[in-house]
Amino acid sequence: MHSTDASTDTGTGPVPRTDEGSEDTLDLQLSEDLLSLLRTGDPAHAPWPVAPGSAGGDLLDRPGAWKPAATPAGVFQLVPVDIERDLSLLSHWMNDPAVAAFWELSGPESVTRAHLRPQLDGDGRSVPCLGVLQGTPMSYWEVYRADLDPLARHYPARPHDTGLHLLIGGVADRGRGTGTTLLRTVADLVLDNRPQCTRVVAEPDLRNTPSVSAFLGAGFRYSAEVDLPDKRAALMVRDRAFRDLM
Repeated sequence: MHSTDASTDTGTGPVPRTDEGSEDTLDLQLSEDLLSLLRTGDPAHAPWPVAPGSAGGDLLDRPGAWKPAATPAGVFQLVPVDIERDLSLLSHWMNDPAVAAFWELSGPESVTRAHLRPQLDGDGRSVPCLGVLQGTPMSYWEVYRADLDPLARHYPARPHDTGLHLLIGGVADRGRGTGTTLLRTVADLVLDNRPQCTRVVAEPDLRNTPSVSAFLGAGFRYSAEVDLPDKRAALMVRDRAFRDLM
């Protein structure tokens, strides 16, 4: 299927909270002992300069320490968000009407800050990142533990399932296949760096056919339709077992 990613950037945003904090997690509290067992990696070896402690969550094998990837569009790297450095840019992207229609985070910078802060202050089950292509920030990604997310209430989750939310920030990078290329790249980064993860998942809005098409072009399969609190979504899955076939 020919894939266009004109709306890939807008259709895979997070499910908004339906009440104060209740949809942020599965209400699973992880003990410090368990967290320490899951911690791996050393931010000092991150390929992009990141502040100590900001290389991403231990629960996700530290995305900030993952090596850059060569893609047909150029060298790509995930860089964990620094809220002071990146807030203005991310808020600007969130106020793009095409993005705001799905992410629902338009408004002053405080809106974007309030969305980022729980992830940055949390236990690492969701890591917000800039997507840097050829040295230029051009996309926003959330790499998250789908099995520890409210999404797991709506599909048969497996341990270490890893989810993706994304938006393409620059209009010039939309509709040219870049989103499809980067979806495959980031899914491969997850599978290469998270050996316990057998599947990468996403839940674009079912109405966003360009986004669904982009996921298909990136090697994801259409698994099911799921009713989430704010949308009917297409559950897209990239399986480790079939990554070389799709």
